[in-house]
Amino acid sequence: MLQNVGFPGLMMILVVVLIIFGPSKLPELGRAVGRTLHEFKSSAKELVSDSKEEPTENKS
Repeated sequence: MLQNVGFPGLMMILVVVLIIFGPSKLPELGRAVGRTLHEFKSSAKELVSDSKEEPTENKS
């Protein structure tokens, strides 16, 4: 999805975000996005590790 955006597209997104939220809200918005990504990655790692730890049943 983001592979075709390119630099001009990213600049336009940044300008729109600046207009909508203003420069004073950008650090807060960045922290919120960072926390969300961190929580998502942690949850994904937990799900993967939980599925690997479950013993497989042998039907013999």
